[in-house]
Amino acid sequence: MTLRPIRLLLLFFLATIAPAAEKPKITLDEFFNYVDFPAVKISPDGNSVVVVSDRADWERQIFQTDLWLYRSDRQNAGSLIQLTHSGRESSPQWSPDGQWIAFLSERKPPNAKPGKGDDSADDKDCAQLYLISPNGGEAFPLTSSSEEVHAFSWSADSKAIYFATRLPWNKDQKEANEKIWKDTLQYRAAERGDIIYKLDLADALSRHAATGTRQIPDAEKDANLTPGARPIANTPWRVHQLTSSEDGRRLALVTTSISERMEHLEESEIYSVDLAHTSPPIVPKQLTHNEGFEQEITWAKDNQHLFFAVEYGAAEGKYQDFQKRLYWLDADTGELERWAADFKGAVLQHDVSSDARAISSARVGTEVSLYTQDKPGAPFAKKNVWAGTYESVSAAKTSFRLAFVYSSLDRPAEVYLAESADTLEQARPITAFNQLFTERNLPQGKPYQWTADDGTKIEGMLLYPPGRFGAKNLPMFTLIHGGPDDADGNHFEMDWYQWDRLAASDGWLVFEPNYRGSVGYGDAFRQGIIPELVSRPGKDILAGIDALVKDGIADVNHLTVGGYSYGGYMTNWLITQTTRFKAAVTGAGAVEHAANWGNDDMTADDAYYLGGRPWETPQRYLSEGAIYQFGKVSTPTHVVVGAEDVRVAVSQGYLLDRALHSLRVPSTLLVFPGENHPLDKNPWHGKIKVREELKWLRTYGGIGEPH
Repeated sequence: MTLRPIRLLLLFFLATIAPAAEKPKITLDEFFNYVDFPAVKISPDGNSVVVVSDRADWERQIFQTDLWLYRSDRQNAGSLIQLTHSGRESSPQWSPDGQWIAFLSERKPPNAKPGKGDDSADDKDCAQLYLISPNGGEAFPLTSSSEEVHAFSWSADSKAIYFATRLPWNKDQKEANEKIWKDTLQYRAAERGDIIYKLDLADALSRHAATGTRQIPDAEKDANLTPGARPIANTPWRVHQLTSSEDGRRLALVTTSISERMEHLEESEIYSVDLAHTSPPIVPKQLTHNEGFEQEITWAKDNQHLFFAVEYGAAEGKYQDFQKRLYWLDADTGELERWAADFKGAVLQHDVSSDARAISSARVGTEVSLYTQDKPGAPFAKKNVWAGTYESVSAAKTSFRLAFVYSSLDRPAEVYLAESADTLEQARPITAFNQLFTERNLPQGKPYQWTADDGTKIEGMLLYPPGRFGAKNLPMFTLIHGGPDDADGNHFEMDWYQWDRLAASDGWLVFEPNYRGSVGYGDAFRQGIIPELVSRPGKDILAGIDALVKDGIADVNHLTVGGYSYGGYMTNWLITQTTRFKAAVTGAGAVEHAANWGNDDMTADDAYYLGGRPWETPQRYLSEGAIYQFGKVSTPTHVVVGAEDVRVAVSQGYLLDRALHSLRVPSTLLVFPGENHPLDKNPWHGKIKVREELKWLRTYGGIGEPH
């Protein structure tokens, strides 16, 4: 009597799991065709969304960034169309009336010489401001300077665009400079600040109608400025962002250093321009005087306050690196207030809703959720959301709708549209670029917690090989995130930097520790690495590995380690502290801190982490430098660097390689030409990086051929 129901239940169970078992694993080629979304902007009325897609173009050997437009109809259906095809687009902004989309593009001029296959800087134009109608038609340039556009903003009435560019030189100035200096680089002396211009849209459209879609050849360009552009303000710094108040009275800007090296705190401040008094051009009014690097400025609905974020340094008091914080300031008095002041986690990104609330993505532990807040001091309220990670939130100006990017461990990133911040669980996807990955046998993961040597609770993520969730005694790859102000968690990402899913699909249990210095666990936890920059988080990571071995999850005989950037710092340090790792893969990681302080474009936080500059705390630079303990290293180590890296100088990679070669430790060094710190110039470089790292782990980690 009971056999038949049991047999039917078993058959039903097998039928439900069969599709998952039959799904193929992710291949290397598929992995690197994953699509990212660098920017999402919803239209003022909430009925359309412009999306920037970022994908590999293997033939052109570039990362192609294009604009897509989603339009919804009255039945909440919608369509997605591709707006641009050059592959060089970024930073889209809707006009306040919703009639235009302005964006930056590095398109090659039509008279350019044949390319070299890698789309190098020699055969592309610098970033210029373009315009396209969401109703159809081709994009056309608004600016035509020989200098790139650094930032731009629409006027409140949509009748003009403000843009910032470096003070241009005329033909005589250029020729005089070349006559004296030839190709000599004047490291600081040749730098110069920005001019902010106003360009009337009607005038620009009239010029476009007269010339058609023809781009202006280099030989015809006015080296001084774009025709019709009127200078309204100037600054000795580079303009990082511009934004206009909705009442049309003021233009706010945040600056950075001319060279974009974060060396002096006064180079990064917030300013405002009174748009009623810009003739002759004026010097903007400085609104902040602090020791923080401001970013992400957004006008509040009252047109009086200006939101901004600080990730490095402090908006109040002496320099400190907290978790990322959200503030606003009074544009008249400069009075400062912090939002989400009692929030334990990190406020990652924000926008302002049509009803004047701040809408923020914020991290607590391994989750990044959406929150709203009515005013400073009011509750920072978590919304009803799916578990996972919310990014790039964009709120409509005259509608409750908002768009965002969402992903989780088992859901690849796509762009979603919600009717309001209070109905996020009913949000619908408006893209399907990564649908392929829902048809693959994906790794499964979960958080893992352990106790460090000093009793501190630490958390990380475990990602299991497909079909082996919860298995024991697995070969383990410890993949360490960079930053250190970052964290791993419940999200879906696949690229040269975050390749945990590919490693797991290759047979590894991937352990991703959120060591001290990570965000989402409070400011004290974030600052817990000071001044023990690598030794303190190193102990956290080793304690986690010990716990996983003790729990029977990790196979002590098959432990490997790797990371990039700060993850490279940590990998280089850890192989000096233990011989338990069978293999290591490291990228763009320093092995000593004095020369790296001198080369790094973010010297302020380097000195902060180590308690001072090299001559102020020399013993700390020595004790936290991996190179001085390399006599103990025996781990076969694979090294990668970008040839043009200014965050962690390529010399650090050569130093590491020389040390390993001197010790006769198995090693290899790959140098990617043209790449800075992120490997974002040529997709082949990232693919080759991960391909060879997987081979290295298999060869020396002892698991043989790919699973």
